[in-house]
Amino acid sequence: MEKLTRGFAIILDGAVHNVEIVALRPYLVLRIDGQIYEVKADGAEQDGRQAIEINGRPIRFARSHAGGRQILRLGGRTFESSLIDPRDGSEAAGGEYDHVRAPMPGSIVEIHKQPGDEVLRGETLVTIESMKMQMALVAPRDGTLAALVYDVDDTFDKDEIVVELAPLAPLKAAGE
Repeated sequence: MEKLTRGFAIILDGAVHNVEIVALRPYLVLRIDGQIYEVKADGAEQDGRQAIEINGRPIRFARSHAGGRQILRLGGRTFESSLIDPRDGSEAAGGEYDHVRAPMPGSIVEIHKQPGDEVLRGETLVTIESMKMQMALVAPRDGTLAALVYDVDDTFDKDEIVVELAPLAPLKAAGE
């Protein structure tokens, strides 16, 4: 078995996971958050339906690339994953998930969480209104609400930051 010690991190459904490649041959062996997984795959990297074997158990899934992310459909659920580049400090800390931006211009109509509140991925943080249509803006990951940039009745433009989450603790490299 070829022994390696390459480590990296991925964000899967808003949670950061440390991954280390333990071996490449005769099959892929990964250590994910300290647990060992033996992975056998046909090597296909295209989108669509696929099958792999993890620890001797066959798993069928569908995969689709969307920019730097992958969307996985597995067991009736959909998961989104992205690779964290360890050379980019903001990404390594989950930086792309620290802000909630307005998908359209509008105003805040209701605040559901306050700074300092612990939030779970998918929880509604604020409700916005644009052209008489209301939309909930949700937490992109688990964490702590750091700041509400706007108050009720304040207006904002498209893509402006509306809510900030406290940054995650930096990831430690394998072996630290």
